[in-house]
Amino acid sequence: MARQEKELTVEERLKSLYDLQKTLSEVDRIKTERGELPLEVQDLEDEIEGLQTRINNFNSEIEQLNTMISNQNNSIEQSQNLIAKYEKDQDNVRNNREYDYLTKEIEYQQLNVESAEKRIDEASRKIDAIMEKVQAAKAQLTDNEQALDEKKSELDTIIAETKEAEEKQREKAKKLENKINNADPRLLSAFKRIRKNARNGLGVVYVQRNACGGCFNRIPAQRQMEIKMRKKIIVCEYCGRILIDPAIAGVSAAEALNS
Repeated sequence: MARQEKELTVEERLKSLYDLQKTLSEVDRIKTERGELPLEVQDLEDEIEGLQTRINNFNSEIEQLNTMISNQNNSIEQSQNLIAKYEKDQDNVRNNREYDYLTKEIEYQQLNVESAEKRIDEASRKIDAIMEKVQAAKAQLTDNEQALDEKKSELDTIIAETKEAEEKQREKAKKLENKINNADPRLLSAFKRIRKNARNGLGVVYVQRNACGGCFNRIPAQRQMEIKMRKKIIVCEYCGRILIDPAIAGVSAAEALNS
């Protein structure tokens, strides 16, 4: 059986390639039914991840600001304790020099308190501004998560409806690929490369109106004759697609001329 597959004629290889093309095109059609949903789901997942990261960064920034506020409050408490001590010491000074020294220390600690209070006020305002951003990001996150659930549900429904048909076509394509690969691995590789680079995913096309069925450039009469003979693999000199006789695709000459 394996030997028979390896000895496929050129015509049989072309027929198998065209059958593979039709099967893969059907898989493409099924995937197209899902529309942009897979991309929309991916975009929403990426956006949700970005929002979560943003919220985490905001929370980290708020935590740092709260730590700074706590440190400044401790600094204020220390300064106030020193102010109270220096004011008490002023009652027991022995000369003006000691009194002036304590007065300067009190003023210095009062400046420290004012500076700390200013930093606390600035940090508090920053926290308020960040919290507004957090709430906006959380609201957007909630909306996106709801939209993602809806999109996923819709996509799952479509996939469930088309899964059996897609698997059937993929299994058929796999068998055809194995058949062609056993006979001519390079041909299968070339077909896959052509199909990947083709805008519409067509790697094999039949002659239509004396032109390539892929790019629609005219095919010389001699080349058309060679295609009809089915003795060798012929590709379009313009787009590189594999060309076949319409009859191999089950299309009559009249239909090919009118298509």
